[in-house]
Amino acid sequence: MTHSLTAETTMKPTGTLRIRLAIILTYMLFGALLNSVGAVNLLVVQTLGVARQDAALLDAWKDLPIALTSFLVASLLPRLGLKKSMLLALAAVGATCLAMPALSAFWAIKLLFATLGAGFALVKVSAYSMIGLVTHDRAGHARFTNLLEGLFMVGVLAGFLLFSQAAHADGTGWLQVYPLLAAIAAGAFMLLLVSPLDEGPIQSPGTTLRDDLTAMAPLLRMALVVVFLLSAFLYVLIEQGISTWLPSFNNEVLHLPTAMSVGLAVIMPATTALGRLTSAAVIGRLGWFAVVIGCLIGIAALILATLPLARHVAPLGADVGWFNAPPAAYLLPLTGLLLAPIYPAINSAMLSALPQRQHAAMTGLIVVFSALGGTLGSFITGRLFVAFDGLTAFGLLLVPTAALALALTRLRRHLAP
Repeated sequence: MTHSLTAETTMKPTGTLRIRLAIILTYMLFGALLNSVGAVNLLVVQTLGVARQDAALLDAWKDLPIALTSFLVASLLPRLGLKKSMLLALAAVGATCLAMPALSAFWAIKLLFATLGAGFALVKVSAYSMIGLVTHDRAGHARFTNLLEGLFMVGVLAGFLLFSQAAHADGTGWLQVYPLLAAIAAGAFMLLLVSPLDEGPIQSPGTTLRDDLTAMAPLLRMALVVVFLLSAFLYVLIEQGISTWLPSFNNEVLHLPTAMSVGLAVIMPATTALGRLTSAAVIGRLGWFAVVIGCLIGIAALILATLPLARHVAPLGADVGWFNAPPAAYLLPLTGLLLAPIYPAINSAMLSALPQRQHAAMTGLIVVFSALGGTLGSFITGRLFVAFDGLTAFGLLLVPTAALALALTRLRRHLAP
């Protein structure tokens, strides 16, 4: 398939740099906010008197708007303007964050996460579509995609630290963290506003509004796209299956105290960030397929090594620490290092193979199927935890890992090296 990224750009280097920085800052901000849901769950129960079952619905308040917004408007973003769409998302989220201390109510928290979900759909589709406009070739596309997703994970870690510090405040004092996040949103807004972006290559002047609304349908009829979406679905299923239930595995299988079970789980997003920030050079040298297949083999090896080590771990008591925790507690989080390159690498390979005018519609499909994969991965692993045990639940993740390797092998046949 002919490569769609051109070797030239009409933007000056300084303009390209500003756009890149604006995309990165926006992506990191949404990483911090979207992944604060766990901390906010706990804080609204403790400080706002919200029932645990009601707080548990906050995930749905962000995930459903992400999928719905991506599905409904992704194909329209080139017509609306990628830059304008991202500015709209930043303005809406910034204004909502700024109002949080004054509102100080659970309905406002739900509004915030709904705004975050819709805003992230706009940001992700816009950002992925912009990558083709600010990079010159496939290698550059892959490098920036890995950098962007890696810094998203840095944003996630920064959010963990920010909200953990805010949790020490008395009463609803933790809500004072939101004006700081609103200031970051304002900074990203201003940087993006003054950065030039030529969106001409993604425009389709001969299309109608109906054509734009149905832009995803032709993509779904392509065998290449179907195989890719299956790959993205399986990847997120594996990632969310491990990351969501890793604290439970540490607690129920390895018999670690609750606080330490949660603390050790932070290793996974940390290694994911490291993997994404360092893998671009490896992918540029070896190619995306060799890297992701090697990573999948490594993931399977880590799971197979963890299972026997975790099978007969005895409770270590309250004095267990990071230096005397069982080895199995450190092996599973290392899957983050190997999972890290897969998602941005396959996304970049797929988008690079399509004309730039189809990037928004394709990214919309990526977001929808990733959301479905994440939800299903967490649900299936949780049900397996209940029906069998943690060892069986994590052991069965070898099945989608093998299925992903087969899907990527099929995908590779459709794509140029």
